[in-house]
Amino acid sequence: MPIYETKLKEREEIADGTMAFHFEKPPGFDYKAGQFADYTLVSPPETDAEGNIRGFSLASAPFENDLIAATRMRDTAFKRVLKTMEIGAGLVIDAPYGSFTLHNNSKIPAVFITGGIGITPVRSIVLQATHDKLPHKIFLFDSNRRPEDAAFLDDLLDAQKKNPNFTFVGTMTEMEKSDREWHEETGLVTREMLSRYVGDLTLPIYYLCGPAPMVAAMRKILNEAGVDDDNIRTEEFSGY
Repeated sequence: MPIYETKLKEREEIADGTMAFHFEKPPGFDYKAGQFADYTLVSPPETDAEGNIRGFSLASAPFENDLIAATRMRDTAFKRVLKTMEIGAGLVIDAPYGSFTLHNNSKIPAVFITGGIGITPVRSIVLQATHDKLPHKIFLFDSNRRPEDAAFLDDLLDAQKKNPNFTFVGTMTEMEKSDREWHEETGLVTREMLSRYVGDLTLPIYYLCGPAPMVAAMRKILNEAGVDDDNIRTEEFSGY
């Protein structure tokens, strides 16, 4: 894969403990929605055993001007440097990688089930599908503890308004700890919840993206509902 140079343009907190970093899109850099990039710090002021390279989903859609990486802010040298580096500082990216991309056959519905920061590649896919006016029926079940923890929530709600083929189902598991109002789904994603929106669960292709225990639990639910493993694609996020 080619190596590209980029610069940090801005950073913002997009959920409690979660930040998005915007980078310049290098000339000639192309990727598919849902792919990821390896980012390398250049001469960082500190490092640790986890090293100076991290793989982040390209949360930005290909039509957008910036490259966006979003992550939970653990206390590692890499993330401390990323959080404090000057705007305009350079990084190196090795990309694109990954095949967690939307299937081609628009007659088959797509169902995304995400947890936490697993939303990052799906933001890219949903926004690009909306931009391109793709005919795919897309359902997204996004599970978080509270609205405060839900990264890119506003982007996804806005995409649902623009895209008649996209259904966003946000669900919160710990609303008793939230200071915000939430009038949509609560609790874990269940077979009953999926069926209520999707109908026949054996028809779609599924994309599971989030912590490994969540991915395993969702695969079990789908298998028990008669979904073939060939129609389940996964991307596990561990360590963030």
